[in-house]
Amino acid sequence: MSTGIADEAAEALESDYSDETSTFGDRVTLAREALGLDQTALAEKLGVKLKTLRNWEDNRAEPRANKLQMLAGVLNVSMIWLLSGKGRLPQVVADATQQTIEECLNELQDIQAEQRRIADRMYALERRLRLSLDG
Repeated sequence: MSTGIADEAAEALESDYSDETSTFGDRVTLAREALGLDQTALAEKLGVKLKTLRNWEDNRAEPRANKLQMLAGVLNVSMIWLLSGKGRLPQVVADATQQTIEECLNELQDIQAEQRRIADRMYALERRLRLSLDG
């Protein structure tokens, strides 16, 4: 895969999660998903109720300082990024973004190959029909 495409996608994602466009809950969700954790698993790691974590991700509440520090550690992100969205995307999030881009490109290649097979079948069928009509 082209590094330019990955860089562009990472920059786009970073701009989506900037100070102006994302919330604390958005960033928690993004980092959690990048690690492949569901809400239940993260809540257990943090020692909080699932409802508490959901409230954080839904921007209905924010953690206290001690839980914020723990959350940043578990998610492997900085507290500044969690709170403000400022700074570079955390590596774990950037890695997950790269993986998603590669998966999408692979799926596109599979679809293109399938389209070629279907086009070949359509051509063969059309040819048989034309021969039947002419003959």
